[in-house]
Amino acid sequence: MDPYFLSLVCLGIAGMIEARCSTPGLRPEYEPADRAFRFLGRSAFAMWLALLVFGFWKFPWWQPLAGLLGSLAANALVLQFGARPYWPGMSMGLALLGLGLASKVLFEAF
Repeated sequence: MDPYFLSLVCLGIAGMIEARCSTPGLRPEYEPADRAFRFLGRSAFAMWLALLVFGFWKFPWWQPLAGLLGSLAANALVLQFGARPYWPGMSMGLALLGLGLASKVLFEAF
């Protein structure tokens, strides 16, 4: 699977989970973990947007469009099951994976 597509999907899910977990019961109780959760989720969303812009600039038009549609479909699939207590951990793991893959994509492009 293309690292660009996979990073868009991972970052999209991580950003969506951070945005949806606004209730205190779905956020980590430990304050430093909550700050890390918030930072990673917002960084994932910012990198998702940056990768989309980068993709339309550097790749054929269908590749970022496929990443956009794939990440929206993955978000709908995750939301279909409803909020779960393991969402913060899953979001932080996906954010780290997505940011790592995004850095690989950007380093290979330049």
